[in-house]
Amino acid sequence: MVSAALLLVAFQQVVPSPVPQSVVRVDIEPRDIAIEVGDTVRLTVAAYDSSGARLRDIRVRWFQSGGQFEGAVDSTGLVTGGSTGSLRISALVSRRGGRAPATGFATVRIVPRPAARIALEPVLSTLYVGQSAQVRATPYSADGDRRYDEVRWESDAPEVVAVTSAGRLTALRPGRATLSARVGTLAERMSLRVSANPVASIELDPSRATVRTGDVVAFTFRARDTAGDLLTDASPEWAVSPGYAMVDPDGRFVADAPGTYRVIATFAGRTAEAMVEASARNVVRPAALVGRQPIAGTAAEFWLHPNGRYGYVTTVGDRLYAIDLSNPGAPFITDSVVVDARHINDVMTTEDGKVGVMTREGASTRQNGIVILSFEDPAHPKAIAEFTETVTGGVHSAFVYRGYVYLTDDATGSMRVIDIRNPYSPRQVARWEVPRAPAGRMLHDIDVQDGLAYLSYWNDGLVILDVGNGIRGGTPEDPQLVSQFKYDLDALYRDVEAVGGPGFIRGTHTAWRHGRYVFVGDEVFAATPSPLTGPTVLGLGRPYGGLHVVDVSDMFNPREVAYYEPRDGGAHNIWVAGDTLYLGDYQGGLRVLDISGELRGDLLRQGREIAHVYTGDPKGTMPNSPMAWGAIYRDGRIYVPDMNSGLWIVRVESRPDAVP
Repeated sequence: MVSAALLLVAFQQVVPSPVPQSVVRVDIEPRDIAIEVGDTVRLTVAAYDSSGARLRDIRVRWFQSGGQFEGAVDSTGLVTGGSTGSLRISALVSRRGGRAPATGFATVRIVPRPAARIALEPVLSTLYVGQSAQVRATPYSADGDRRYDEVRWESDAPEVVAVTSAGRLTALRPGRATLSARVGTLAERMSLRVSANPVASIELDPSRATVRTGDVVAFTFRARDTAGDLLTDASPEWAVSPGYAMVDPDGRFVADAPGTYRVIATFAGRTAEAMVEASARNVVRPAALVGRQPIAGTAAEFWLHPNGRYGYVTTVGDRLYAIDLSNPGAPFITDSVVVDARHINDVMTTEDGKVGVMTREGASTRQNGIVILSFEDPAHPKAIAEFTETVTGGVHSAFVYRGYVYLTDDATGSMRVIDIRNPYSPRQVARWEVPRAPAGRMLHDIDVQDGLAYLSYWNDGLVILDVGNGIRGGTPEDPQLVSQFKYDLDALYRDVEAVGGPGFIRGTHTAWRHGRYVFVGDEVFAATPSPLTGPTVLGLGRPYGGLHVVDVSDMFNPREVAYYEPRDGGAHNIWVAGDTLYLGDYQGGLRVLDISGELRGDLLRQGREIAHVYTGDPKGTMPNSPMAWGAIYRDGRIYVPDMNSGLWIVRVESRPDAVP
């Protein structure tokens, strides 16, 4: 007879243990929420099995994608809003013993804090009876973020100066009036004096002009009284017809398309006109391939040694290649420097070419920073020292200037200044950062010219520092703020979010000072790969982004005057030489632009593109897919590193009909 105990044992052996139910659905609450810059929100997770029962014994891992520079989520689901933008948050949920985990998603939109100031433009003090003017009122938060609140306009003497809800002023009779622009309890005021109108006649100079598209005509407005004397404080309103051109409030005209244009200046019911005949700019020139040097893996930055005979290509990997360029038609690799890194983004030498630095990110030891290189033998650079003490979290970009390295600190979003005058013993001498919470602080690139550092500060636009120029008394050891140019990236690239989904990547990426202008480039990626173009080499979506042309002739008040965005690419690194700009246009390849003369308006529509080189290669890392990183120009040759296909050396030919 079988005992009951044996029966029980047998039963336990043949009946399987319950299998933990797998997670099949994940809900995040709140799923879509907006918080202000600096605020936090706690996200929670609910996980369910196939029967709809809620699961309790779960493991949750939190991730973010897209706008990872605008905020952060920690291991508990606490989201911190660092800067305006949107975060795509995901929760990967699993059960011990269950099958594949499941993922839930949420979007956290980060909006500006309340309005703290209202900027009025232009600021007026005097009007004449009958004169009209348009004043723009723009609200900003305490962080300098653009807001779009409704602005209420008031005049304390509407019989003297009337104002519409859109900020249009009309001077009705002599007297004084104070105008107020209000957002909530915040108000900005402008005091005006209205005088009797002495203007008897107005005129424009020149009355006729013949130009090419993109050329700027500076019109002079003249108003005279009954005695024929000039009045210096009469300002007109400007208009142009047809609409393929623009005229600024200062009277500077530029045409985007060929044609005949009528420029109109209006003052207190009087009008003056001028005619402009614009022809095509006609600057296109052929380009020719000089030489190629394929790179194993993924290429990144290129730097040309001051002697012009050697160049250096970094990689999205662990090595830097040295290339002999003495015969540009047949370059060849002479050596490499291998370090512990997943990404060597940048390389640059000192002005004399004796030493230099390369940046390091993703080291297995988490000891990143910079590596100091000796270029005493330019064909065989050697690592001689490193600096990791304060930048072990990673360095993305670095600029070497007069014995100092100005670098970006990935971990804190700050600029560090490293003294390498003794290259074997580098030391930090300064740190500077924008006053923003670390969750939203991201410094991407630095350019230093004439003792001024131009910082591409991602969420905070262009920041200009005095590091030895004298304009603010700054030094490398004590950088001083000169000015900042900030703009609304989310509004500018709203179409990218519509195409690529919330959480797209965008920010102020690079800057280059040349003459009176700083060319400021944006880096923009869609949050998800395009079904047409697929993912980029970095696994991101389609690149976008353009160049802002910022006039810094008044260094304390930079202002944007022109813009360029390629149709089929995303602006990355640039180089300017003379009156020509060279642009690595990501999937658009190399673009060469004419930037001669004064710059206003849309440079693409004006026909300023000189040449275009498609850097796709059927044998590339991603076949036939360009991913041009940047460009360097020297002695008639353009050096273009392409992430998918290595180094290209090209030249732009003279036009067959060019005058010798």
